[in-house]
Amino acid sequence: MQRRIFQLFAVAVVFFSIQWLADNRSQGATKEAYYFSNSKRMIGSVQQHVIQKNETLLDVARMYDLGFNEIQDMYPKWDPWIPPPGAKINIPSQWILPGTVKNGILINLAELRLYFFDNANGTVMTFPIGIGDPKFPTPEGEFKISSRISNPTWTVPPSLRHKYKIWTVPPGPENPLGEFWLGLGDSNFGIHGTDFPWSIGRLASQGCIRLYPEDIRVLFDRVQVGTSVKIIYEPVKISKQADKVYIEVHKDVYGKIKHLPSYAMIRLYQEKIADLVDLEKFSLSIQSLAGIPVNIARPTVATRN
Repeated sequence: MQRRIFQLFAVAVVFFSIQWLADNRSQGATKEAYYFSNSKRMIGSVQQHVIQKNETLLDVARMYDLGFNEIQDMYPKWDPWIPPPGAKINIPSQWILPGTVKNGILINLAELRLYFFDNANGTVMTFPIGIGDPKFPTPEGEFKISSRISNPTWTVPPSLRHKYKIWTVPPGPENPLGEFWLGLGDSNFGIHGTDFPWSIGRLASQGCIRLYPEDIRVLFDRVQVGTSVKIIYEPVKISKQADKVYIEVHKDVYGKIKHLPSYAMIRLYQEKIADLVDLEKFSLSIQSLAGIPVNIARPTVATRN
């Protein structure tokens, strides 16, 4: 009897240990605030992970606070539901800061990622997002946070009322807005949580910006009415660090760029660093669309005295 009780106790300990690990992993890896400056425009670092039995790429993405697109772009040939157990993979948890660094929220639609800058402390936090379906694209532009609402009621858009057969959804676990809503100016769009976490890293909304439930809680606490929000579309990001030139290339998710290689080369010329680039490395980075910073600088040649 004692042996049976011990066995049950051991099973319970293992279960709750696994559950604790899963719950804490789901809190994400990028809730820390990274320091940045004009000379330090790359944050985070690539990590590694070993695929566990019955683990999906969606599980891995949320574990490291990534959107599904980020992990899928790294391993496009894998079935996201049954990745090979035991495989050691790179986690794309390093980013070049997009656009012009300023105080407030900066959203880059092309990479499906939000950045929250706190210039007073010289720090930035970043979160994966879900954005508008191509039929209902999330708009670019500059906004101000106009409202902060806990436990919002969802007013069903006219285009979806035939599907849901209702006009509003009250607060609760089935509310598509999740627990928090941040309104954007006088528009109908906002930044909010979701009742469907697997939509993060996808083009799935009616134009709003979705965050994981655990991420919107963090952002909501730091954002006030009047906070600036800038939404951009930048599939190619570039940063020069010492003698290295880094490029980070994402898919043209809204089909706005006529020719991605030309667009990327123009960006290099705009930064006045095109002459430092190895064209073969540049071409490979454009083809791979892996969404992680890659050094494309030409090798430096040592000189002899």
